[in-house]
Amino acid sequence: MIDFNRPHLTGKETEYIKQAVESKKISGNGIFTKHCQQFFEKRYGFTKCLLTTSCTDALEMAAILADIQPGDEVIVPSFTFVSTALAFVRQGAKIVFADSYSDNPNIDADKIESLITSKTKAIVPVHYAGLACDMDKIMEIAEQHHLWVIEDAAQAIDAYYLDSKHESTTKALGSIGHFGCFSFHETKNITSGEGGMLVVNDERFIRRAEIIWEKGTNRSEFFRGKVNKYGWVDTGSSFLSSDITAAFLFAQCEKLDDIQTKRKTLWQVYYEGLLPLQNKGYVKLPVIPTYATNNAHMFYIICRTLEERTDLINYLKGNGIEAVFHYLSLHKSEYYAAKHDGRELPYSDYYSDCLLRLPLFYELKIEEVKQIVHEIHNFFHKNLK
Repeated sequence: MIDFNRPHLTGKETEYIKQAVESKKISGNGIFTKHCQQFFEKRYGFTKCLLTTSCTDALEMAAILADIQPGDEVIVPSFTFVSTALAFVRQGAKIVFADSYSDNPNIDADKIESLITSKTKAIVPVHYAGLACDMDKIMEIAEQHHLWVIEDAAQAIDAYYLDSKHESTTKALGSIGHFGCFSFHETKNITSGEGGMLVVNDERFIRRAEIIWEKGTNRSEFFRGKVNKYGWVDTGSSFLSSDITAAFLFAQCEKLDDIQTKRKTLWQVYYEGLLPLQNKGYVKLPVIPTYATNNAHMFYIICRTLEERTDLINYLKGNGIEAVFHYLSLHKSEYYAAKHDGRELPYSDYYSDCLLRLPLFYELKIEEVKQIVHEIHNFFHKNLK
């Protein structure tokens, strides 16, 4: 069976975990936490990084820092994971769902402004499959209407935005909005099993972010010798991750370039192998906007109908290949359907019904990708005779 995903181990994870344990500082904010945070700050130019237990926690921290209050409105794509909306629902916000583009699942930036009201507080673009949203347009809208921008970059580590105003300039995704939120779940390019990170790009929020991260205390300042004792000074929670988790992640950070090279190679084999099916109109392949780079987080195809996707999933499973669909539109979820304003979001529903993700992980062999491509060709050949 070719699994949809297999977490990659670089070989250093247990060695670093052992070092963390032997340091006798295995709670949060230990030596490996600092190593990871410094790695991301240096490599991507992030202003301040704080490791969290998940991307959900990072989003919840961002919601607190943005001072989201009951009655505030937050614009979120409907085609995304529940955490993108949940973090703001927990603060009492009303979620205003936006549709995707017709040719890619990212939030349609051209439709955001029509959703803004006097109650709108923030926009949360999700960089689906690690491909950038139109951040120039989103940041311009946010600046004009005095809104916070919180990038859900869960899938977007090592992905960049190409600045249209300065063509030679690239910006790491997660570094453009006021906050960026990343995931290191086992399905991501680099992983710690569960894990995440909040990126704070606006220096005004750094001190409070550390306090919220440390259960509402100024404990971080105490350890840096800035205060002679620490206490409870704000709201917060235990958002920081264990240094054992950080030790695992740091081993992955050290091999990021190798991991990315392999994933991009596999992605390209998929694309070239399935392009003939797109040319015949049987499937659609990922569209990479001119302002985006490809971090090879995911390879997906878009089938013509829900029924055809279901048949293809079953066909591949019968041939030892695990392929999976992705999100169900949040505006139609059991929890939020009654709260939605009734607007149709056809492209979100389209991707919910027709998008299919194919196996993509470090240990996957090129020959296995070619086998998957071959079976997809076989499916359409047999069903279109």
